[in-house]
Amino acid sequence: MRTLKHFILLTLFLVFPSSIIWSAEPDIVFLLIGQSNMAGRAHLVDGDDKSIGTTLLFDDKGEWIQASNPLNRFATDRKVISMQRIGPGAGFAAAMNEALDDTRVGLVVNARGGSSIDQWIKGQPLYDNTMKRIKDVPREKFAGVIWHQGESNAEDPKYIEKAQLLVTHLRTDLENKDLVFIAGEVFGNKNVNKLLNKLPESISKCAVVSAKGLKVFDGV
Repeated sequence: MRTLKHFILLTLFLVFPSSIIWSAEPDIVFLLIGQSNMAGRAHLVDGDDKSIGTTLLFDDKGEWIQASNPLNRFATDRKVISMQRIGPGAGFAAAMNEALDDTRVGLVVNARGGSSIDQWIKGQPLYDNTMKRIKDVPREKFAGVIWHQGESNAEDPKYIEKAQLLVTHLRTDLENKDLVFIAGEVFGNKNVNKLLNKLPESISKCAVVSAKGLKVFDGV
């Protein structure tokens, strides 16, 4: 009987390896939203399509699976699948795995290339579709939002005001008034970087990640 049990388990592992290993849910969840840089447009090289440690990815069926690139492939409003490649989510996931080796991290990646911050305000499809997608994810698991957007609002004088509104809506709908909000700079000396770096002055629990020293393949 014991041998039979081991045989059955081995057979299940060979047939359904990912479902057995990755059946657990994440301890904490991060929502990654924004435009093309968040969606990921850099070309994948050998090894980029492998699993990212123990990180989990929220799929289009509302299930947690082993995370691998392209992370934005399940986004509700993404562009064609061929445009979904590798973005900052991959590096973020790897860093979190190293820093929190006893914590299983889950990512919900829901970016849309070319989108403006106006399209991410509550009541607009990108925001509303994101909320619908994560409606069954326990709110207490959300640890933060990673925001990478700005090219479409490079000269928008009301960017900070719009970002404040976005964060207010996110914290209300995710039921966490202290939800961490991390914004990433865009490449180059675009004016929006000055605005992004002012966000922590008006938004609590907010930080900005510098793009200084990074290289790009397409100028953005």
